[in-house]
Formats: sequence, structure tokens, C-alpha cells
Amino acid sequence: MFGGGNKIKLEADLLDRIKKVADVAGYASHEEFIVHILEKELAQFAEAGSDEDIVEKLKGLGYIS
Repeated sequence: MFGGGNKIKLEADLLDRIKKVADVAGYASHEEFIVHILEKELAQFAEAGSDEDIVEKLKGLGYIS
């Protein structure tokens, strides 16, 4: 899953929080939890027909202004 050479740097306190939530939620690993969350968020943009649609969705979610 994460062993393919792709690396994302996270602040230590964020990673600790992720590990805690993943454990409490019953995920096999914090990596599995991260992938699940990212897939869930990306699914919101699956129907977007254009870059403009994606920008509007991001604005609506408060990710960009």
C-alpha cells in the first residue's frame, strides 16, 4: 500500500492522532485508515466533469476560497 516508494510527510502530532483514531476505529493500520479517508474524499469529485466543477466543489466544501 505505502511500500511503493511514495512518501508523504506528516507532522508527528498529526500522525499520532491518525494512529490513535485508526486503532480505535479498528483499522488494521494507520496506512489503511489514511487510504480510506483519501478515497472517501476523492469520491466526492468523481462526478466532476471539468476542472471548474472541481474548483466549485472545493469552494463549496471550504477547502479553497
